[in-house]
Amino acid sequence: MKYFDELKRSMDWLAGKPDTLFLGQAVAAAGTGMSNTLKDVPQEKLLEFPVCEDMQMGFANGLSLAGDCVPISIFPRWNFLLLATNQIVNHLDKIPAMSEYKPKVIIRTAIGSERPIHPQHQHVGDYTEAFRSMTTNIEVVRLDEPEQIFESYQKSYEREDNKSTILVEWGDYYNEK
Repeated sequence: MKYFDELKRSMDWLAGKPDTLFLGQAVAAAGTGMSNTLKDVPQEKLLEFPVCEDMQMGFANGLSLAGDCVPISIFPRWNFLLLATNQIVNHLDKIPAMSEYKPKVIIRTAIGSERPIHPQHQHVGDYTEAFRSMTTNIEVVRLDEPEQIFESYQKSYEREDNKSTILVEWGDYYNEK
């Protein structure tokens, strides 16, 4: 089992669920390594966003609160997801503490690839531990091995506690593991 193949299998499985919607940058159009994992997802399940991370995450939160959709909000790198921190930490994570609502959003991000070319430091951050310490109602899972991938995405969709999940991939592993 290969890292990339497990990501692709997970996205195809999620796409088969009637209530999922994939949203973010380079989801309906090519542009990142993650784009290739979505190539067989039906176009009607892909919602392309411009570079507006905070709005994208707020949109995902709203879809989840409406109750008939499990949004998969995709941020190609942690460094981009930082711009959505307000919506994640102050809203998605706190809504269950302030109300009876339990929004479930699957957030997909990655530690940027450094090989074969290092894209510079603003693209390779790993904020896994920081987000674990900032959130109490969101599970943060770093996907270090291919064996973790499908099971983690499946759990994030099927969770009965309706918690949201941030799944952290390694860009370098798409071609290395």
